Amino acid sequence: MSSTLDRHVHPVLACAETIRTALKETVDVAAMFMSPGDKRAALVELTRLEAQLSALRLRVMAVSDDVALAEGARDVAALLSHETRTDFTANRRDLALAEALDRRWVGVAAALGAGDLNVAQAQVITHALDELPSERVSADLLAQAEAHLVTEAAHFGPRELRVLGRRVLDIVAPEIGEQHEAEQLAAEERRAARRTSLVSKRLGDGTTRITINLPDALATRLHTYLEAFTSPRHSSADAHGLGEGDRIPVDRKRGQAFCALLEAVDPTRLPAHGGDATTLIVTVTLDALGKDLGTAELGPADKLTAGQVRRLACTAQIIPAVLGGKSEVLDLGRTSRLFKPAQRKAMIIRDRECRAEGCTIPAGWCEAHHWGRPWAQGGRTDLKDGVLLCNWHHHRAHDNTYDSSRMPNGDVRFSRRT
Repeated sequence: MSSTLDRHVHPVLACAETIRTALKETVDVAAMFMSPGDKRAALVELTRLEAQLSALRLRVMAVSDDVALAEGARDVAALLSHETRTDFTANRRDLALAEALDRRWVGVAAALGAGDLNVAQAQVITHALDELPSERVSADLLAQAEAHLVTEAAHFGPRELRVLGRRVLDIVAPEIGEQHEAEQLAAEERRAARRTSLVSKRLGDGTTRITINLPDALATRLHTYLEAFTSPRHSSADAHGLGEGDRIPVDRKRGQAFCALLEAVDPTRLPAHGGDATTLIVTVTLDALGKDLGTAELGPADKLTAGQVRRLACTAQIIPAVLGGKSEVLDLGRTSRLFKPAQRKAMIIRDRECRAEGCTIPAGWCEAHHWGRPWAQGGRTDLKDGVLLCNWHHHRAHDNTYDSSRMPNGDVRFSRRT
């Protein structure tokens, strides 16, 4: 017989205790001995029960501000994270969902409590409903949209519901759905443009990690282009119909495809860079070019094998700058009037970066400056009379308030006149 104390236990706590007791009874049960049919039924039923249990926990979270206040916690999520050692971010996300279900979307809450939805579906649906323009959509239309998405959840998972949620107004209010979708897309495009970024980090092992945020449409284009390079090739398939390419992990194949895509880019269609067509220059000595184990340089920091240089010279529009015994540029040549592209390329090889003392702006971003007497005053436009300076230092070179002098190592030192 239950005691008086037992009769006063809140039903939610009694439910929790019942579940705990039932779970204890199955701790040592070997699930592997269940029949396939029982396993299937158990998986489906436990998933539904998990959703119902989550719904109950969210209902309690939504009304537990007093607990957080009493214990000096920032909110229920912070309190729960401390007491249960669970992830704070996940608890904050659950708290937001709990408040949405309690205050706005009772239909979603009821479906989750009945086990007809899972938490992921509920999050997608509530987010889609919250994004609807409340100033143009009546309460009746919002209720119709909620009911429609809850019904569709019986057939679709979170990913499909996300798409349906974006277009739910086309079903319940087609007269405003098209305009709302256009506004949503425009806002997303603006947000994507602000968040577009590329960050690269050299790892020190010969590889660079590149992290890119792209608008979805451009990411789709990139994946489409990469798929052209990753299409299966079965010319060397074995007895099982699998070639070597089939055994390469997908992420590695995409990385190789990205490298191939870069090599296929036509530099003549790229914007001018540093006053010249966008060009990569590989520097290699004549002796090293003929050796299997020779080395070359791509820019000021990257090393390549001579074999790689020979391959790039054939497959990519990358200029090999072959140097003679005294590092004399053999195949780029000079001009006698203005600094021409060939001379700029030779300066890039020689200077590598802005020659102003302490400046590390890459040579490709720099401008060619006539050192000594300017060309307009009768100076020569010879390679030995040219020096690469970044835009800022090039302005200083022509600024009468600065003096400039050439140091023994070829760098230019600027000093403010007093």
